[in-house]
Amino acid sequence: MNRIKGILYAAVSSSTFGLAPFFSITLLLAGFSAFEVLSYRWGVASVVLIIFGMLSGCNFRLARKDFGVVFLLSLLRAITSFSLIIAYQNIASGVASTIHFMYPLAVALAMMFFFREKKSLLVMLAVLMSLLGATLLSLGELEAKDGNTIAGLVAACISVFSYAGYIIGVRTTRAVQINSTALTCCIMGFGTVFYLIGAFCTSGLQLVSDGYTWLIILGLALPATAISNITLVQAIKYAGPTLTSILGAMEPLTAVVIGILVFKELFTANSAIGILLMAQSENLGDCVKILIFAS
Repeated sequence: MNRIKGILYAAVSSSTFGLAPFFSITLLLAGFSAFEVLSYRWGVASVVLIIFGMLSGCNFRLARKDFGVVFLLSLLRAITSFSLIIAYQNIASGVASTIHFMYPLAVALAMMFFFREKKSLLVMLAVLMSLLGATLLSLGELEAKDGNTIAGLVAACISVFSYAGYIIGVRTTRAVQINSTALTCCIMGFGTVFYLIGAFCTSGLQLVSDGYTWLIILGLALPATAISNITLVQAIKYAGPTLTSILGAMEPLTAVVIGILVFKELFTANSAIGILLMAQSENLGDCVKILIFAS
């Protein structure tokens, strides 16, 4: 039952996180810097999660021995978001997303070779199918934008390792014992501080007064950040890092649906094949979940 709950949490996390590029790029085009976008994104999400936690009776107090672990996880998660924003600014979002989706492979390999998770060809096949599906879904957007292509590619690669480290850290450290809401709030609170320092050390933080921009910020902060992060933590705790990473490939699926319904993009053969590959990778994930180490 726990693994089923974990799979559902992972599906919600990846599908809501798939909204992030749309809202982030909209704010960047409106003249916001990367630090400003992330300050508003994580700041608003932190406030909402704190209110939610208080209403649900959550204890936000961290033990002194947990502080270092949470701080490190916050840094890894913050690096992931910042590097992806830099990638979106310099290369096509499809390229950035395709590279970012190498993180399931990094997680699976790390868990197998460094944490003694049982090696499985089915796990590797599921990861590869997931990555191939994500690649096919992004084939229509592989031309780079104006910007520093090398910087964009490096930033996207950094997001792979920082996100993989975050996912593994949540499961293999003391963080697994911390309440999911409290852990997510602390991680995002630290991240907000990191981004605000970056904003005030660079271009500053512009105040938002118009309703439309606030709607974009709320879209980025609530479903694409607050919901996706708290369900991600729950998914890792219930289903484990490897299966959570495999199911994370639903993010480009969300992007395809938005493209078709909102931007009237064509649904190509590559899109159809990519979706089928991802669906099959999830079926394989069900088959191999018994191989993932116990909670």
